[in-house]
Amino acid sequence: MYHSFFDVFSIGIGPSSSHTVGPMRAALRFVKNLEQLQVFNQTEKIQVILYGSLALTGVGHGTPNAVVYGLLGLEADTIDLSQNYIQQIQASGKLLLNQKKEIAFQIEKNIILDKTTFLPEHSNGMKFQAFDNNGNLLKEEIYFSIGGGTIVRSDELNQKNTILKEVPYPFDSCSQLMQICIENKMTIADVVFKNEEYLHSFTDVKKRIEQLISVMNNGIERGIVTEGYLPGNLDIVRRAPIIYRRLEEKFHWNDVDPLMVVDWINLWAFAVAEENACGGQIVTAPTMGSAGVIPAVLRYYERFASKKSPFEVAIGQGIFLLTASAICSLYRTNASISGAEVGCQGEIGVAASMAAAGLTAAMGGTNKQIENAAEIAMEHHLGLTCDPICGLVQVPCIERNAISALKAVNAARLALRGNGTHLVTLDSVIKTMYETGQHLATGYKETSLAGLAKNVFSC
Repeated sequence: MYHSFFDVFSIGIGPSSSHTVGPMRAALRFVKNLEQLQVFNQTEKIQVILYGSLALTGVGHGTPNAVVYGLLGLEADTIDLSQNYIQQIQASGKLLLNQKKEIAFQIEKNIILDKTTFLPEHSNGMKFQAFDNNGNLLKEEIYFSIGGGTIVRSDELNQKNTILKEVPYPFDSCSQLMQICIENKMTIADVVFKNEEYLHSFTDVKKRIEQLISVMNNGIERGIVTEGYLPGNLDIVRRAPIIYRRLEEKFHWNDVDPLMVVDWINLWAFAVAEENACGGQIVTAPTMGSAGVIPAVLRYYERFASKKSPFEVAIGQGIFLLTASAICSLYRTNASISGAEVGCQGEIGVAASMAAAGLTAAMGGTNKQIENAAEIAMEHHLGLTCDPICGLVQVPCIERNAISALKAVNAARLALRGNGTHLVTLDSVIKTMYETGQHLATGYKETSLAGLAKNVFSC
């Protein structure tokens, strides 16, 4: 099943693609459906029930606020958070449904957190209900946020055509992808680009890739200079500006430290991850919680790994992201990128696998070396739990972005030093990741009921 480049990489607001962007999109879709079904004008009350992981860690992830934004009719990639929508609703007790109809609304009462119920289809479940003035149910829909901001309605879960794209080069496995490349004498990036050209115009694909890179770079630049504390009750100081100041200081030992590049990669990953934790504009890569990995490795390629001209670097960045998209498509088809379903191996692990493959491709690696890099990166994230303290995408999430960016770089370097021959295939690693995730206890899958969330800090 081919997942489009622009389904893999999308622009939204932090701190979580599955807990923020997904619920926002679900709420917006529900409201639009009310209009299509011609029950919008009769709607006087909206009730939303969040289940499972969305309920348990939703407050820390900003899920109730995200639902409100969607009900207001706002889009994740264009919302202006300076408008203080939440404060206005809290003060007035009113919500302007899809910016058209005012209804009574109190966030604490109209959005219910059901922390004891896990819908069997997926941990990230949510129910939307619309009622008329007499309390009669007008419409009810259940949605699932399945990772990376992607949502499906309950009746669509087993319908592949909801996300399946008709493209000239579809693939379900890495082995199939490799065969396509061999038969058509193409790189992995070529395959993705040809598929995207079928879905969009050449100009549009190029423009949107440039936009994604711009948003990633803007996240880095904001993150390295913005001072202060991260939101929530952990009182964590933003570390990226501190790291940046120390790197900018011209100590003599800095000039000869061969590992200083590690500090820069850490900085860039921290910058984006902290921006995400503060609800800033970020690119899902493949999720918000793992959004710092690819920008950091992409910046590493630009600043340290390539001796090419700016024009050639720009081409390499496109190759990087197109290749990473193909790798993500394999995980989404055969496993999951949802921490609530398979633990953090599905978010940070996939991000590292994507980044390793992308960097290898940008550096001129062969298709087999690219597969090798992606496999190495995931192999050493297997079993990684998702246990955010207090449900906040901060600890251990931010440091994981930095550590995993370095793992991605190392995986790419290992692959590039070899000839592409490897015992463990990417397909087998993806299968292993999914099976491992299925065996993880619920507490280790974005519920904040176990692991670091249980043993480090009392929320």
